[in-house]
Amino acid sequence: MEKITKMPLIGDKFPELDVQTTHGKISLPDYFSGKWFVLFSHPADFTPVCTTEFAAFAKRYERFKKLNTELIGLSIDQVFSHIKWKEWIRDNLDVNIPFPIIADNGEVAQRLGMVHPGKGSNTVRAVFIVDDTGVVRIILYYPQEIGRNMEEILRALKALQIADKNDVAVPADWPKNDLIKDRVIIPPPKDVKTAEKRKEEYDCYDWWFCYKKLER
Repeated sequence: MEKITKMPLIGDKFPELDVQTTHGKISLPDYFSGKWFVLFSHPADFTPVCTTEFAAFAKRYERFKKLNTELIGLSIDQVFSHIKWKEWIRDNLDVNIPFPIIADNGEVAQRLGMVHPGKGSNTVRAVFIVDDTGVVRIILYYPQEIGRNMEEILRALKALQIADKNDVAVPADWPKNDLIKDRVIIPPPKDVKTAEKRKEEYDCYDWWFCYKKLER
């Protein structure tokens, strides 16, 4: 009987994959053991929107590294195409691509749910944010015609790490939320006694909506 494998979902362990990249053969997620990583797919090398995205990721690479995070790209292209495209970006845009790019024949993209039949045979713009224990924390999809916002990916990554470290939730548009600015949300109480004390301990709109300023 054929084994059925589903694409990883939020909260799942990232699947073990052996892949060929521009940095050689690597095994995921072990290659990034102890670090977070952002794996993102692009439809094809030598295409305009993808080129703008790779330049944008590269220019923010040090900011990702400061968050203990590595980057890795993927498309259904041969490694030779990736190498030549990296050279083109370096020579024409003066941008060096420091992170590896997976060369895929379609198997990895299919395993990760990056090919959506309604959008053709190339990968859509998928983003997986994986934490330092190898667990998938965020999955984002964009169509081929729309480039991603790298600042949002950085924001989401930083918010996840803050939520984990402080046992809090993070509001919309953090750190510039319309209601509570750069504050973070206290998880709602789970019993009556805690609910009765909650408004005495924190700033609150109500006992179920309380927030605090992060300690620096």
